[in-house]
Amino acid sequence: RNSSAARCRWLVAPVAPGEFLGRHWERAPLLVRRGDPGYYAGLFSTADFDAALRGGEVHFGTHLDVTSYAEGVRETHNPSGRALPAVVWDFYQNGCSLRLLSPQAFSPTVWHFLSILQEHFGSMAGANTYLTPPGTQGFAPHYDDIEAFVLQLEGKKHWRVYSPRTDAEVLPQFSSANLTQAELGEPMLETVLEAGDLLYFPRGFIHQGDCLPDVHSLHITVSSYQRNSWGDFLEKLLPAALQMALEEDVEYRQGLPMDYLGYMGVTNSDAVDARRTAFMGKVQSLIKKLVNYAPIDAAVDQRAKSFLHDCLPPVLTQSEKAQSMYGFPARWQDGGPCDVDILITKDTQVRLLRHGIIRLCNEEAGVMLYYTTENSRVYHKEEPKFLEIDPEYTDSIEFLLSSYPNHISVDTLPCETLEDKISLATLLFEKGILTTKKPLVQV
Repeated sequence: RNSSAARCRWLVAPVAPGEFLGRHWERAPLLVRRGDPGYYAGLFSTADFDAALRGGEVHFGTHLDVTSYAEGVRETHNPSGRALPAVVWDFYQNGCSLRLLSPQAFSPTVWHFLSILQEHFGSMAGANTYLTPPGTQGFAPHYDDIEAFVLQLEGKKHWRVYSPRTDAEVLPQFSSANLTQAELGEPMLETVLEAGDLLYFPRGFIHQGDCLPDVHSLHITVSSYQRNSWGDFLEKLLPAALQMALEEDVEYRQGLPMDYLGYMGVTNSDAVDARRTAFMGKVQSLIKKLVNYAPIDAAVDQRAKSFLHDCLPPVLTQSEKAQSMYGFPARWQDGGPCDVDILITKDTQVRLLRHGIIRLCNEEAGVMLYYTTENSRVYHKEEPKFLEIDPEYTDSIEFLLSSYPNHISVDTLPCETLEDKISLATLLFEKGILTTKKPLVQV
């Protein structure tokens, strides 16, 4: 948690996080000029882009888009199949922009960066990288459904940002279609980003970027808070509240008035009728009472479950690997398997691998423990990972959560028997959820 706060400070520095949240987050763009071309050194570079292509796992459309924008027309030029370096760089040489989708799948540094930011935001942190040739533009003006942080990695780029045109475009749920220049007014911000600079803009702010004639541009756009609004939360909560009200309160199951079709509806909306007043009052009363049936915590758990599915897996340090299942030294040696047994005892000291990697959810099928340690670096490549937990183990899971980051001995887990304590600890260790204070096997 400390590292996520520190990374957020680094992202918006020298602006203080409190000032950023109070004045800019979901409100207004922020431009940070640092005058430090090496500020993002090591995060991602054109050399890393080239290495990803040479790794042979990049495919057009899935991982890479080839685009152009000229005379008001945005085009995508993706062939099929693998994105081989000679083909990709030929497109670039001919004036096409290259968008690498989910660079965290190819770059451990970007993976580490985003895995820390997702913990800070409590929402999925994603990224795309954009490499644009000198004197070109790759995308039409548009607005997005995410909070966007543009980190200029190399070269320069000319940006124009426009305020939302209507109230409906303020913090929109969905991104816009491509817009034409005629649909835009005057930009509220126009600037040239140089390496080391930052441009943040909230969802709903129209933006477009083009390259200067004499230099290429490489930037990474870090995104978060997609579909993470109060309205998105209520979409989960209200149907569940209504279902509970229908089950528990007869007032919600009573029949509608027999003649309501005759005085309600748009054609009757201007009529002065006591029956209309009574009908509207009844609806308002039922809606107001609905909050009493709203399973708010259960709906939050369902949001958390979705978030854990969105999450990148944690990036492990060498010591974390050595003290977890990921560094367990089981191997083939001298004609057979060696160091296979996981020998956890009552005295073994354990703790969660990381804060925020698990969530308990009470569901119709039982108590489920969702976790992120087996997620893919590619968004939703895997199904949600979960274990069905005996309800008797919930206190032990909560104890592990409340004890973090301290280690506790297996014997102190609040299970009924020592066998249950060791069994639960072993299961969680095997899933990479628990680490031990010392490696279980010394090699």
